[in-house]
Amino acid sequence: MQKAAAEKSNDLIAAQLAPVGRETVQDRVYSELRRALIGGLFEPSQVLTIRGLADALVTSTMPVREALGRLITEKALEALPNRSVRVPPITLERIDDLLRARILIEGEAIALAAGRMGPKGIATIEGMLHEWDEMRALKQKKDVDREVTLNQTFHFEIYRACGSAVLIPMIESLWLQSGPCIRVAIYAFSEAGEVDTAHYHRSIVAALAAEDADAARAALVADISRPFTFLRNKLQADAAKIRDRP
Repeated sequence: MQKAAAEKSNDLIAAQLAPVGRETVQDRVYSELRRALIGGLFEPSQVLTIRGLADALVTSTMPVREALGRLITEKALEALPNRSVRVPPITLERIDDLLRARILIEGEAIALAAGRMGPKGIATIEGMLHEWDEMRALKQKKDVDREVTLNQTFHFEIYRACGSAVLIPMIESLWLQSGPCIRVAIYAFSEAGEVDTAHYHRSIVAALAAEDADAARAALVADISRPFTFLRNKLQADAAKIRDRP
C-alpha cells in the first residue's frame, strides 16, 4: 500500500514539473553577463542593448532578453523605456545601502567561517596573498581584471566555509550589484596614488587563523568599507565642485 501510494505521489509531482535538461543557451548567457557584472566589466550608468549584447555573445536576442530580465529582477540592472537596460548609476543612497547590506551579510558569514576554515583553508587563502604579492612585484601596468578576480576568489573561499547555504546566494547577489562600483573605486585608488591594500586581507587571514570571529568581522568591515567610503567622498567632492562653479 505504501509503495503504491508513493508511486502515485511521484506521478502527480512528475505531472507538474518539467524535466530538467542540460544547461541552456539562456543559462550560459546569464552566467556570462553575471560574471561581467561582478567583475565590473560594465560601468555604472552604462546603457546596454539586447542587440549589442547578442552580437557580442554571438547568440540570438531571445536568450539575452531572458537573461536581462533575470538580472533586472535581481536589481543588478535597470529597465529603460526604450527596451534597453542600464547598469544602475552610483548614488550616495545606493552606496550606503549596498555597504550596509554587505556588512550585515558578509560580516555574519566570515564570523561563522572563523571556526570552520581549518589549516587547509587558511593555507589556501594565504596562497592567494602570495599570488597578490607576486602580481604587485611585477610593477607593470595595473592588471585590474586580475586584481578583481583575486579579490573575489579570496572572499568566496572564506564565505564557502561559513556552512550556510542561505547566506552564499545573498552574498552573490550583493556582489552582483556592487561589481561596477568596486571597479570604479579600483581605478580611483590608482589615480589617487593609493598604496597596496593587501594588508586588509592579511588582517582577515590573521583573524581567521586565530579563530577570532569578532576580529575577522572587524577586518572584513574595514576591507569592504574602504572602496565605498572612497566613492562616497569622491561623489561629495565632485558635487561640491559643481556647486562652487561661478
